[in-house]
Amino acid sequence: MARPVCSRWWSGRGQLLLAVGLLGGLALVAGFPQLFSSADPAECDLAQSLDAPSAHHLFGYDLQGCDYLAITLHGARTSLGIAVVVLVGTTLIALVVGAAAGFLGGLTDVLLSRITDVWSGIPLVLGGVIVLSSTEARGPLQVALVLTLFGWPAMMRVLRASVLAVREREYVVAARALGAGPGRVLLRHVLPNSLRPLVVFASAYAGVVIAAEATLTFAGVGLSRPAQSWGIQLYESGARLRSAPHLLVFPAAFLVAAVVGFVLLGEALRPRNVRTRSGA
Repeated sequence: MARPVCSRWWSGRGQLLLAVGLLGGLALVAGFPQLFSSADPAECDLAQSLDAPSAHHLFGYDLQGCDYLAITLHGARTSLGIAVVVLVGTTLIALVVGAAAGFLGGLTDVLLSRITDVWSGIPLVLGGVIVLSSTEARGPLQVALVLTLFGWPAMMRVLRASVLAVREREYVVAARALGAGPGRVLLRHVLPNSLRPLVVFASAYAGVVIAAEATLTFAGVGLSRPAQSWGIQLYESGARLRSAPHLLVFPAAFLVAAVVGFVLLGEALRPRNVRTRSGA
């Protein structure tokens, strides 16, 4: 039986449109926060400390009397920037290690796969806690590098599996039969046709990265001032949840929107037949 039209629309175009809307809006906020608030997040007035949201200041004020809307908007740049850096780094590592393991096979595949298995035994957040708790400098770059260090094994496995499937396709065998060298076969035929699963996984994985950064910061081992991020806002809101719940609600809402946007993007980019089987 065919699925209802609304269900089919939501499983493809609807998810994509919602994801693009959420992520596009967040990207605009991160790139041009002044378009949405003229307030300076560094200008504070203790007389307004923890004031509740109002018509003139939609998000209220934080403990220092700073405009909370401006802080939340500027925090988007750090949180999303870290996600982008981590995705670029993990994708590059996955391309090198995963392509080598899947395409070369044999002993190379065995060694690289076992190294990946051992490294993936350290959970992303736990690895971040171990490394960041032993360092004094915990800026956006340091957090991004640590998340990259422990985040690449999952993406490597995705690309390796895709390369293993593509390298046996007829057009790859034909290219080899016509005399194409290993490098040309890999770069011209295998990799371009192996990237879609990696792109789909990376889209959803961006949400994991944003949540991991917030978790590390909330645990007290992630970003620290003067950096601004949603994770720092959540960390600082914990002690004042009863007296000023707006300190938690607004950054949490932005964080959830970003995670949902990336998850929906990854779901929308999945091949239609895969979505159909998983939803059957």
